[in-house]
Amino acid sequence: MDRPAADAIVLGPGEGRGYDMPTMRAVFKADGVESRGRFSVSEWWVAPQSTGPGAHSHADNDEIFYVVEGTAAILVGNTWINAEKGSFVMIPAGTVHDFENRTEYRMGLLNIFIPGTFEENMPKILAWYEQNGRA
Repeated sequence: MDRPAADAIVLGPGEGRGYDMPTMRAVFKADGVESRGRFSVSEWWVAPQSTGPGAHSHADNDEIFYVVEGTAAILVGNTWINAEKGSFVMIPAGTVHDFENRTEYRMGLLNIFIPGTFEENMPKILAWYEQNGRA
């Protein structure tokens, strides 16, 4: 049987490092350690009729969102885009952005954060949700 290279990452469906928030679940597939800081890859699953993280920007990081399930409302600059399953959105560094699920069905995004190490932010993000009780 063939084996992947020693530094390859092979994960099955649902595998990865999960982080639960009130209406979202993030699952990191690869981050700074695995990619040597080059990129971060994660899934973001958002419950029906739920807001996302809130409008924000990253001064030094580009982001890619690919809709894997449902329809995502994605803010890019001042414009909200309704992105259906299969949609691709690239957000340049410094651009204000956000995402929400405005539908009655679960929504999923694949996120690529360039360069990587986004997962380092997760303890602060989880603490913020605990302190603010945002749902």
